[in-house]
Amino acid sequence: MRNELFIKACYAGAAILPFRIVKHGAADAFAIQAAAAGDASFGVSDSLGAAAANDPVDIIRGGIAEVVYGGTVTRGDPLTSDASGRAIKAATGNRVIGFAEVSGVVGDRGSVFIAPSVAGTIA
Repeated sequence: MRNELFIKACYAGAAILPFRIVKHGAADAFAIQAAAAGDASFGVSDSLGAAAANDPVDIIRGGIAEVVYGGTVTRGDPLTSDASGRAIKAATGNRVIGFAEVSGVVGDRGSVFIAPSVAGTIA
């Protein structure tokens, strides 16, 4: 099975761990780990290892990315960031990075179909 990804090279505005949700940094072409459900996240850091500030880092912007879960997640859940850039279930009004492909619990490395949006209610 093949998973085509859209990967964008950026620079780390601060340390970024692998498989973490990221948001834009303070300058163009910089990314930092997302730290809240309201952060406008745009991708997930890849597996190449931790990036220190100002180091290059690859960000998965489209496709299905691996991500570390920060809580209990059920496949299909909309996902947002916790304070450490880990994926947690989004509540109404939260910024969303995408939707869980697999179920898991805190510390698991699961996967997210990247589809940035804002969580709403389903009628």
